[in-house]
Amino acid sequence: MRAVVQRVSSAAVSVEGEVVGSIGAGLMILLGVGPADGPAQVEWLAQKLVGLRIFSDEAGKMNRSLLDEGGGALVVSQFTLFGDTRRGRRPSFVGAAGPELAVPLYQAFLDALRAQGVARVEAGLFGAHMEVALVNDGPVTLIVETP
Repeated sequence: MRAVVQRVSSAAVSVEGEVVGSIGAGLMILLGVGPADGPAQVEWLAQKLVGLRIFSDEAGKMNRSLLDEGGGALVVSQFTLFGDTRRGRRPSFVGAAGPELAVPLYQAFLDALRAQGVARVEAGLFGAHMEVALVNDGPVTLIVETP
C-alpha cells in the first residue's frame, strides 16, 4: 500500500458537486493499493499513520500524533499512486490492484483507522470522479509505503 499523507486544517471530498466526506483538523490520506497487498499491510499502515508524530506540541515541535490530537482522517482511494511514468508520456497503471482486491482493502483500512481510535473517519467514493479540497497545515506532506 502507498499513501500520501497531509496534515490539514480541514479537508473535503465531493462527487458531482455533493460533499461525501469532510473533516476539520487531521490527516488527508490518498491511498493506493497494490496487487500484493493484504490484511497485514492494512493493519501496518493504519497503525503507522495514527501514530505518526507530525502534529505540533506546545513548544512547536512535531511530537503529537493524530490520536493525541483527536483529529479526523479523510481517506480517498487513488490508484494513480501506482502510476509508472518511466517510459513514454502516458502513465501505466498495471502496478495498481484491480477493484476486486482494492475495494475490500480500502474498506478494511477505514475500519482499521476506526479500530485504532481515530475520532472521525470519512471517505471518498471508490472509483468515482472526485474533487478534493484541503487546507494543508504546515505544509506537512509525507509518502508512506508498507514494507
